[in-house]
Amino acid sequence: MDKRAIQLIGVPMDAGKRRRGCLMGPDAYRTAGIAETFASLGHQVRDIGNLAPDGVAPLPAPAHVHAAEETLGWTRAIAAAAKAACATGALPVFLGGDHALSLGSVSGVAAHAARQGRPQFLLWLDAHADFHSVHTTESGHLHGTPVAYVTGQPGFDGFPALTAPVAEENVCLLGLRSVDGPERERLRASRIHCHDMRAIDETGIVPLLEGFLDRVAAAGGALHVSLDVDFLDPGIAPAVGTTVPGGATFREAHLVMEMIHDSEMITSLDLVELNPFLDERGRTAQLMVDLAASALGRQVFDRPTRAFG
Repeated sequence: MDKRAIQLIGVPMDAGKRRRGCLMGPDAYRTAGIAETFASLGHQVRDIGNLAPDGVAPLPAPAHVHAAEETLGWTRAIAAAAKAACATGALPVFLGGDHALSLGSVSGVAAHAARQGRPQFLLWLDAHADFHSVHTTESGHLHGTPVAYVTGQPGFDGFPALTAPVAEENVCLLGLRSVDGPERERLRASRIHCHDMRAIDETGIVPLLEGFLDRVAAAGGALHVSLDVDFLDPGIAPAVGTTVPGGATFREAHLVMEMIHDSEMITSLDLVELNPFLDERGRTAQLMVDLAASALGRQVFDRPTRAFG
């Protein structure tokens, strides 16, 4: 990958669920040295600081939905920041913040790709499919809705109308291991590519990801990667409020990011659901920074040894 201009966008968003803590995520990434790490790889890094949500009018959401107006305000602010970053030619890295931030990040970068005449692709690295709408979520947590929103599913009254929804066949969900029944049925009726941990166990992660990256390359597409802490096994990444056993191992996760780098397709990145309140001496924040570095060019031989004792 050529050396890139990278824009760090802090999103201290905690509206997508009731458990607090993800608002500390952006500064945890900064403390873990994300800007310095990217700069050491030769990239030009600009940190624009933390966003704040736009003010919005009341939203017609079911009563059990948590912080609907605040989430809408964040969506508008993040989408605007995504478009602005892409317009400069930078690769935006969204430092979260809960996964509801992808309502704005993905819709924003997809709008930019459409203006360029490029199809937008989405690689969703997560234990969850996040394919609910405002009206189908039983928990009321809107961090479980971004994939549905950005692909143009119904049930998002009051949210910004999408100018460029991501085509379902351009979405790959990798690492799934917690999907409820109704959500599973909607996914089966869609054209989204879904790969759970059993598929990874049976075939290995390489052919599943390689096929998707080949489609991105063939289409000349823009690739947004959304990396949730709970994609990883909680044994190596405890700092998340939605832990699900049996996630990606250290080497599987790095292999995914190394393949993304080798493809030279990545155009934007989310780092989400880091809750530093639940971390152990910063180990999860550091791992997420290291994974992002692998996606942006760090080689195995370049990786430093760290002690957490």
